[in-house]
Amino acid sequence: MLDLGKYAEAVVTSWAVTILLLVLLGVITWRQSVNAKARLKAAEERRKARNG
Repeated sequence: MLDLGKYAEAVVTSWAVTILLLVLLGVITWRQSVNAKARLKAAEERRKARNG
């Protein structure tokens, strides 16, 4: 690892927060995708039932 001196704590903390935010963003995006797919499937089923 690089010798960051007195900035090591700030740099490591920044990296940890950045990685945490990226993971959180990924989870939120995934959940929205699952929700959107479920709503689309339900809408398609309603349309098929209405049109016979």
